[in-house]
Formats: sequence, structure tokens, C-alpha cells
Amino acid sequence: MSDTSLNHNNRTFHTDGDSCTAPNAASNTASKTDQAEKSGACEQKNASEERKPLVIFSAGGKGTRIQSLNSSVPKPMIPIAGKPILRWGIENLVEQGYTNFIITVSYMADQIEDYFGDGSKFGCSIEYFYEENALGNAGALFKLWEEGKIGEGESFLYLIADAIFSIDFDRFYDYHISHDAIATLFTHPNSHPYDSSVLVLKGGNERIGGKDRIDGISGESGTAYRVVDWLMKEDDRGQWYHNTVNAGLQILTTDLLKLSRIDPASVGFERKVDLDRDILKPLIPSHSIYSYTSSEYCKDAGTPKRFHSVEDDLLSGRVAAKNLKNPQKAIFLDRDGTINKYNGFVREPQSLELLPTAAEAIRLINQSGFLAIVITNQPVIARGEVTPAELDIIHCKMETELGKAGAYVDGIYICPHHPDKGFAGEVASLKVTCDCRKPKPGLLLRAASDFNINLEESVFIGDSWRDVKAGQSAGCKTVYLNGAGTESEGSDTCGHDCTPDMICDNLLDAVERIL
Repeated sequence: MSDTSLNHNNRTFHTDGDSCTAPNAASNTASKTDQAEKSGACEQKNASEERKPLVIFSAGGKGTRIQSLNSSVPKPMIPIAGKPILRWGIENLVEQGYTNFIITVSYMADQIEDYFGDGSKFGCSIEYFYEENALGNAGALFKLWEEGKIGEGESFLYLIADAIFSIDFDRFYDYHISHDAIATLFTHPNSHPYDSSVLVLKGGNERIGGKDRIDGISGESGTAYRVVDWLMKEDDRGQWYHNTVNAGLQILTTDLLKLSRIDPASVGFERKVDLDRDILKPLIPSHSIYSYTSSEYCKDAGTPKRFHSVEDDLLSGRVAAKNLKNPQKAIFLDRDGTINKYNGFVREPQSLELLPTAAEAIRLINQSGFLAIVITNQPVIARGEVTPAELDIIHCKMETELGKAGAYVDGIYICPHHPDKGFAGEVASLKVTCDCRKPKPGLLLRAASDFNINLEESVFIGDSWRDVKAGQSAGCKTVYLNGAGTESEGSDTCGHDCTPDMICDNLLDAVERIL
């Protein structure tokens, strides 16, 4: 089969059966996932175990949007939940063994150096690069490279200094190395994709079950998506798009700097250098720049409103809890009849209509710390009625409409198979009995491994007995929907010897009762 991939902006996750699982896969779900993942497949050491890379923080900006909160210190030094913003990031990295830092500074640079010093108080080594002239947000990289501070052929973390994050950086770095990327960008869905830069990825948005490789959906393990376009806030992104937002954290290489053909000697005198517009975006069409998509916490605290929201998350423990080193809780969602109105098979985006309270319900899930993960059978692919590219556009519409309402899903898992043969135009290789088609729990088990989910603390919400059965087989609590717009509208029982933990009218009703 062809492995041609979609040129859409995607958070699609795939399985290839016997491949090595992603680092730090869920240990607490092993009893449920052993049948889906071969945990001993990889004996080779992870790249992050060999040597921790250099970390460079960009801390030279003035932070004009947030000066109303505190104009006496540079933005990375504004106290939040008792510590400067930058200290939270450094401590998150040091806890994971990353101890070699360079901080690029300019505005009120002395305050940053006076506080952190040489880093010894924080268990690390810190050097500083002073931008005497305005270099742009990436100009300092060329100067550091020219000075030999960044080793030839070296990969390094380049992070904004005014974001709060808690990320499993070993997992991120191993992903980067395993794909031989010249740059790997940390991406995530957020509640305002309409005013954020989004990436267009090659690889499809749906994580699939099985070992299949079909047009538009690759069967690679993990989220192996090469970036094929970068849509800035001002760019026309079409009617629908995936919620895959660039977070401002990246792993770069000196090869990237070479390929940019920017002369380090010209930086600061003849030109400023913008990482996104001058380096990454021009190199995307022809070079291996990848997206690493994660549900982990990363938010810019750059406006007063966002600052207070992030501070609340720090104080509540939500920031640390979202790190994938920690077990996660999920609310799994069926698609048709749960998120969108049940109209039989959805074969075109115009037929997908969000149920009236679905976006509000998913927004509550996002705010609660639970993951929101879609689990859906899509036999229309096997039947030849919808191509993977067309399904991707349908999900673009769903994500766009949710994003407009401040909601997002953390992942979409599909089963493209169908056991019955005899349909005109069917895809013969997908007409099989599989382990991922609900009521079997294969997709939930895969999601549990990908996101380190504790299934016993998670819930599956759907409007069919298949959803209830799949959730129960995976060890989840289950909720059956039977209100307006569901497949089971008006039915008091889901049948098939299934007894859900709860019966609710709609998704919002269910989420409010769960939370």
C-alpha cells in the first residue's frame, strides 16, 4: 500500500504493531496494554540517557504586554506562585538531569544574572550571552555558534524564558534524535488556535489501530509528523484546520543554522534574525523539521489574564501533574452522537454538526486536567466511501469549531477497518477482523500507552453499547448517552449485556456529573 501522507495540520497517532513504544509509556497500565505493546522491544539506550543536551533560554525580550503587572523586572523574572517565571523552567529541567544552560539576555540583564549567578545554587551551570545590539529572537544562536559555544553537529534545546511548562524532556529529545531531524518543534492544542501560529503536518491526524499503511495515514509508531507548512497568525489558513499550535519550545541543530545560509557576521549589524520567519519556515518544504505533539503543560504567561490563569494552575498542582512522567486521567469520547449530531456515517465535513453543548463540555474537560481523547470507528475508510484525506478534513472542521469555542481534543484515535466484505470500492486490506474496532478496547489501550493513562481512573462516554463494552474491557468507568442527537436517543438501556456506570442525556450532563 502507498504511504503517502496528508498535507494537513494534524495530531494523528499511529501504530505499527511491533515497534518500540514511546519512552515513558504507561507503567501503571501495563496489565492492560501488554497485549497491545511489546514493552521489551527496545534494548538500545535512549539518546537522552547518553548525554543531556545544552539548553539555551531566550530571555532578552522586554515583555511589554505584561508590564502592567510588574515593570520593575524583566518578564522572565516576574514572580509567579512565589518564584520567577524562568526559575520554574530551570528547575523542571534540572530535576531531569539537564544542567548545562546558556541564557541570552538584554533588557535588565543584570537582574537575571544577579539572581541565578553561575547556577550552582540551582544545581546547574549557567553562562550568559549579552545582546548589545538587537539580534532578533534567533540572532544570538549564530553568535554562540560562531564562538564555539554550540558544538558542531550538536542538538540543543532552545526555549522561551517566559513560559511555564512541565515536560518530559527525555521523551521529547529521544523523539528528535530518532527522526534525525534538523529541528523538532513542541506543539500542542490550545484554547485559542484562531489567533495562534499553527503547523501543517504530513502524517494524518488520526492515530490508527493495526499495522496498516494507507494513503494519508501512516502506520508509524508515535507521532512522526514532518512539518510541511507553517501558518502564521496573519496567514490565510483556509476554512478548517487542525489545532496544532507551535509552543515556542524546540530542539535545534547546527545543521539548521548552516542551511539557513545566514552569515553570523551579519547578525546584529545588517540584520535581525527571526527563528520562525527567517529560518524554520523557509526550510520546511525541503528539510526534516518535525513536530512533537504533546498534552503536557506549556503556556505563555505574557498577558495579565494568562498570568493569573497560569498561576492558579501552578498553585493547584496541575502544571506538574500534566507531565507525562506522571499517570494521566482521561475522558474518552465517542465522536458521532457524542460530540457531533448522529446522522449515520459522516462522509463530508458539511455533515458534521457539533451538538449544542459539546464544546462547553470539552472545554470543562480541558480545564479539569483530564485528557479529552476521541475514540471512533470509521469503517467508511475500509468501505471506500471516504478517503483518509477526506476524513482528515472532517476532523479539521471538528477541531476548528471546537477551537472557536475555546475547546480542544488531545488526540483522535480511529479504527479504519470493517469485517464485512462486498462493498463496491472497498479497500480489501482493511476488510479484516481487528483488535481496535469497538467494542474491542485496542484504541483505548494504545491511548493509555501513548499518554501514560491510568485507565481505572478514566471514563469512556458514548452513545452505543460498543462504547460501553470497549470502556469496560479496558477497565474504565462508562457513561451511556441517550438524549437528542445520539444514536440511542430515547433508549433506557444499551443492551448487549452492558450496564454502564451512568446514563446521561448529553455530553455536558455527563461531564458535569463526572467532575
